Amino acid sequence: MVGPTSTMLVVTASNWFFSGGGLMTTKKTYILDNPFIFEHRLLRIVKKSKCSNQISTGGKRIGHSSMEALLTDPEDFQVGRFVGSYGFMNVTSYSSFQSGAGAVGYSSEDVGRFKVQDVGEGEVKIRLYEGRVVQGPWKGTSVFFKVYPGRRAGGIDADMMATNELNAHTSLQDDGKDESKNIQVLLGGFETKTGEQWLAFRDHGKYNASDYAKTASESISSFAIEGLSWNPFDKVQLLKRRRFFVTKLLNGIMTGLAYIHDHHRLHQSLGPTSIVLNTIAEKEAVYLTPRIRDFAFSVDMRHSSLVAIPGRLSEGLWRRAKAAGAFTVLEKRSFAFADDIYEAGLLIAYLSFVPFCEAGSMDGLSIQRLLENTFKLDLEAAREYCLADDRLVEAVNFLDSGDGAGWQLLQAMLNPDFRQRPIAEAVLNHRFITGAVL
Repeated sequence: MVGPTSTMLVVTASNWFFSGGGLMTTKKTYILDNPFIFEHRLLRIVKKSKCSNQISTGGKRIGHSSMEALLTDPEDFQVGRFVGSYGFMNVTSYSSFQSGAGAVGYSSEDVGRFKVQDVGEGEVKIRLYEGRVVQGPWKGTSVFFKVYPGRRAGGIDADMMATNELNAHTSLQDDGKDESKNIQVLLGGFETKTGEQWLAFRDHGKYNASDYAKTASESISSFAIEGLSWNPFDKVQLLKRRRFFVTKLLNGIMTGLAYIHDHHRLHQSLGPTSIVLNTIAEKEAVYLTPRIRDFAFSVDMRHSSLVAIPGRLSEGLWRRAKAAGAFTVLEKRSFAFADDIYEAGLLIAYLSFVPFCEAGSMDGLSIQRLLENTFKLDLEAAREYCLADDRLVEAVNFLDSGDGAGWQLLQAMLNPDFRQRPIAEAVLNHRFITGAVL
């Protein structure tokens, strides 16, 4: 956590359900209208900079496009309709969890998670556009652009975030023999004369996990409203499909996260809006491919990076690590991966509750407050509370699968002691994630 009066852009577990720490609002309109071709100068997407450790792609072959170089010529792309935008939260101050009877038995790490923060809107505003590749081997491929403002509009943070996102994708996509289908693919990008950095990603779908959860919860509300007019068999079948869909969604997320960690990276802003989906139709679950995106706050976990002076975007992570008693390089590395696992645990809780509850009865913030503040990460006590609320019973039933496998997994991932949390590979192989409990 950051200290009082800090204005650094950070992402912590306390704002995990935002995209990169910020609320995301987008239109669901994907129609090309009067597209135009950029004629600005060529970007060397990652250029040497005084503000961060940046690398040059220089035609480097990466990931899904391992047979072709990254596209860095503006004329390779056609840009279409503006789709939406989102921003980030600035943590400006915080008030610590009050010591006393309520804090008995909690370490400095535990207390650090229970803070009341004052947040303001950050300077970095990211715009989204649809488009397509218009020449070369990827001609006709649909893309969407993520536009980081120039330094004049977004300050140094915008440059660092764009660079960080590209560095992350470069490291994750630079292994043609071991690609992950659960990571969004970067095809290239360019910089405009005004300093804006346009990153072009393959369009893997217009929905995210938050969209799915909202749609699913609305269907639960339909049953509650229409009641007896529904055939009970229909509800049973709907819940059966939903459990399968959510399980496959969770499996895809953890497959992607395990891949990220295996390639010595953290995500650090994992949440519902950072998971892009190719479908939200539960009858199409067999075709579902979740992909992790939004790597602006990703952290390089290679040894050379851990012993270097921490970057501006990772200072908060290492401050929390120190507060938790992680001082050596190995301890800091362990804490960092465990921090990602904690965020993944909150995401699993979100996707285990919201799709199974009536619309408006549960959301990301409510779940986090319930688990962290009300029950101090005691999942057994949280279960008893939820079981008494009729609106939450189907979520409880889902987590109860396999003799409480879901609750057991959440308890492990949200363990107050970071040393006791499982690694991503272990979570991926857990019976609740593999679907063995269905």
